[in-house]
Amino acid sequence: MSSRVRVEVPEGSGFGPTHLPYCVFRPLGEEPRVGARLGDSVIDLAVALDDPMFHQPTLNAFMTQGPQCWREVRERVRVAAESELPAAAVHAVRAVRLDLPVAIGDYVDFYASLDHATAMGRMLRPNAEPLLPNWRHLPVGYHGRAGTVVVSGTDIVRPHGQRKTDSGTPDFGPSRRVDIEAELGFLVGAGSELGRPIETGEFAEHVFGVALVNDWSARDIQAWEGQPLGPFLGKSFATTLSAWVTPLDALTEARIPLPPQHPEPLPYLRDEAAWGLDIDLSVEWNGHVVSTPPYRRMYWSPAQMLAHMTVNGASTRTGDLFASGTISGADRAERGSLMEMSWGGAEPIEVNGVQRTFLNDSDEVTITATAPAVGGGRLQLGEVRGRIVKAV
Repeated sequence: MSSRVRVEVPEGSGFGPTHLPYCVFRPLGEEPRVGARLGDSVIDLAVALDDPMFHQPTLNAFMTQGPQCWREVRERVRVAAESELPAAAVHAVRAVRLDLPVAIGDYVDFYASLDHATAMGRMLRPNAEPLLPNWRHLPVGYHGRAGTVVVSGTDIVRPHGQRKTDSGTPDFGPSRRVDIEAELGFLVGAGSELGRPIETGEFAEHVFGVALVNDWSARDIQAWEGQPLGPFLGKSFATTLSAWVTPLDALTEARIPLPPQHPEPLPYLRDEAAWGLDIDLSVEWNGHVVSTPPYRRMYWSPAQMLAHMTVNGASTRTGDLFASGTISGADRAERGSLMEMSWGGAEPIEVNGVQRTFLNDSDEVTITATAPAVGGGRLQLGEVRGRIVKAV
């Protein structure tokens, strides 16, 4: 008879039985499979639930099943987590390798923070209105590069590109202004047909869960190439996604109304549901906290982002990722990018006693977040971490 164990959750853990984020993990020398985190352990769902759907290298086979299956599985995992589990189903988080949890289909990044958009506008267009005329009418976004989405912990190679100079003629070389963007990502589970827009009220029928994102940016490359078509090589070299995907149902206590939207959005962007999220982020630079961005101040909701992304009839697929854009607050200590924190390099930030602006080789950035948990306390979203390494 196989041995059984009960997973003990440390007091104050952000990974309790009302959270249960999903991952894809590899025990030493074994194939990848789907797991759920409880405390400091990963539960192997293929073993615990005796279900081959979870003996997969990504979450996609599970995600494509739709919301009824997501809720049924979540309840099965919760029940299993409260009882004794087969010992073979339980692994210490520190003893496994975590993979990219989802095979990414498409990647879209938005620009949904009023505070961030206003700050960037003031820096880039100091003699004009900080917001362009369309910003309050629609969630502005751009298509990123799905193939360079990497899992948390992956080193980020400093990118090369054409760099803006004071002479008006560019030079070429490694970016000197590598930046971060603290964001929240949303993963599509159940896709949609070409030609059929997703309404705001259908958001939870399509989106499986959320994960922290760091959308790395090369500001000097971006400044030169970004006119007139926006982000390209300055963004596409890497986007880091957390290894842990928090189900939407784990965030029911975090849901709050959006800040007021003026003017009132067009009908396809209106939503009676409260899809603002009370999530607090923290940005650490070489172990030093430099910012605490508040997601609650985001102007556009993820439901509005998804509705706008598909209103022209664009389809979605299982594994599509869309992100919020930089999460920033009104104060300097709440800004979600180094561009804002240092005001374009003019106001250095003190990091461990040294004045800094943008990232040097060997610098490491870790983004964490917490949110109100079902039943009280706070859950902890899986971190997103990356280190800059020398250009090749």
